[in-house]
Amino acid sequence: MSLFKQLLIAICLFLVVAFTGSFMVSLESSRAQYVNQLRSHAQDAATALALSLTPNIDDPAMVELLVSSIFDSGYYASIRVVDLSNDKTLVERSGIPAVTNVPDWFVKLIGLEPAGGDAIVSRGWEQAARVEVVSHPMFALAKLWQSALGSLGWLLLCGAVSAALGALLLRRQLKPLEYMVQQSHAIARREFLSLPDLPRTPELRRVVQAMNQMVEKLKALFQEQAERSEKLRDESYRDTLTGLANRRYFEMQLNARVSNPEKASSGYLLLLRVRDLAGLNQRLGGQHTDDLLIAVGEQLSRECAKYPETLNLVTRIRGGEFAVLAPGLVRAEALQLAQSLDSALASLHATGATDVAAVAYIGLAPFMYGDLPQAVLGLADQALAQAEGQGDSRWVCLDHAASANVGDDHHAWHSLLDEALNQRRFELYFQPVVASQDATLVLHYKVLSRLIDEQGQAIPAGRFLPWLERFGWAARLDRLMLEKVLEQMADHQASLALNLSSATLINPQALGKILDILRAHSSFGPRLILEIGEEQLREQAKLEDLTRRLREIGFSLSLQHFGGRFSMIGNLARLGLAYLKIDGVYIRAIDQESDKRLFIEAIQRAAHSIDLPLIAERVETEGELSVIRELGVYGVQGQLFGEPKPWE
Repeated sequence: MSLFKQLLIAICLFLVVAFTGSFMVSLESSRAQYVNQLRSHAQDAATALALSLTPNIDDPAMVELLVSSIFDSGYYASIRVVDLSNDKTLVERSGIPAVTNVPDWFVKLIGLEPAGGDAIVSRGWEQAARVEVVSHPMFALAKLWQSALGSLGWLLLCGAVSAALGALLLRRQLKPLEYMVQQSHAIARREFLSLPDLPRTPELRRVVQAMNQMVEKLKALFQEQAERSEKLRDESYRDTLTGLANRRYFEMQLNARVSNPEKASSGYLLLLRVRDLAGLNQRLGGQHTDDLLIAVGEQLSRECAKYPETLNLVTRIRGGEFAVLAPGLVRAEALQLAQSLDSALASLHATGATDVAAVAYIGLAPFMYGDLPQAVLGLADQALAQAEGQGDSRWVCLDHAASANVGDDHHAWHSLLDEALNQRRFELYFQPVVASQDATLVLHYKVLSRLIDEQGQAIPAGRFLPWLERFGWAARLDRLMLEKVLEQMADHQASLALNLSSATLINPQALGKILDILRAHSSFGPRLILEIGEEQLREQAKLEDLTRRLREIGFSLSLQHFGGRFSMIGNLARLGLAYLKIDGVYIRAIDQESDKRLFIEAIQRAAHSIDLPLIAERVETEGELSVIRELGVYGVQGQLFGEPKPWE
């Protein structure tokens, strides 16, 4: 029972006891007063009747007349005149008048007995008779009943008003305690809330201050760990001059794109080289050359931002060489990107920066799942060399023997995907996510989608997802996958994790439909976790709103492929995530590359400070698993523990 209810019940009990005692004391006092009044009433009547009978004691008719007149004029139980010489009753009148509007239980409870009085009738100096009068308590009972009802009504009104005011006062005074409960629950969800308005009550004020201090300490600790981790990531994977990703990060991403079937997609690699960088450094000076490289990086980022669906990765490889990894880019878009870059670099020369266009060359090469990273880089280098050797154009796009299978057939993909969505021709594949310390303990199953083509072959998501996003159908797939997952969950008790695309998250109507479906199946909330990629939702406020809306209907949210936007880690404390999945590019060969180990260790420290579980993606070797266990990462996912497959 809550403290509010306990205090309110205590107040009500106190009011009941106090008012009951007051009521009983008042009732007993009135009863005693009425007993005295009855006794006085009987005695006065006896005395008055005795005086009236003194001159007429020997006249029986007059005696009876006087007794009857007194009896009929008041509330008497009996009036009797007794002859003292022989103790015989000369006249007697008695009766029990009806007591109206007074319950029998009240009469029995009060126990008000009739009161009597007597007086002597004289005949000269001789005592002739005795008058005995007994008053009936009917009048007193009626008055007591009315008084009791009035007192009870007034006390009940006062009690109700006091209880209401007490409840309001308690609710107001205990409001900080309710907020502290919310703070505790928020900490359990890995959120940190502070109460800005301190209560006036000294005891509660000290408690709230202590709670706020603890929350701020946790936030500061997490922020410190996050800043340290972000600094370490920048040192390892960011170019200090341009702020772009460095060669190390580029190689990790290229490796993932051609080796991971879930993230793999066809696209193009663009290499840009500023020729004779050493000569430019001598002619312009170090500072101007650095400004030139920064300007080139900015132009690359601006031009690639025109293709947000490709999730371009712009990097500076070394010196004057830049690389753009553009998964999802088709040949026509790759050529258009090269032309726009050529024009943009020419505009640098037009503004007087330097003659960059004359010395910057571009090479393009396609890539797809299964290609060797070195082969892709070699083809791009060859295109760059040809661009430097020809005079009519400063960019060249080369194809290799497999480029015909890159998948540029727009119409074929459109027909295949539209038909598959209409016919629900997507199959669910499941990959176990297990505890790192005990691989037999399955935490949940990651749900993956496979497109079934006309020949019945399963096509991995990395091949068709870029086309779905290009056609604007990603939200349709999300809804279809959610419906199939909910159907699947009715047959087992295992926990599942399902990814939502950015198309659903940024479309209020699509997101509303997803939430409606989840609301109708809220009983699955504890067993279904929704995942989004860190790159899918860029606004922190929207991400916080999404986690709140999901939490209201019983579902939780998590981030996958984390690491590229590491600046987000400082805001994770306000999200209340179920867990955080580290991108597999930081896990691959972690047992051989110390920089990755240091980076994951920094993330683990930051996440541990807010009790946020970490899960490592793409763990494929025993060496990687050994390092993950040593670092204390909570869970692991990868081919080492099971390939994605249909539910058995």
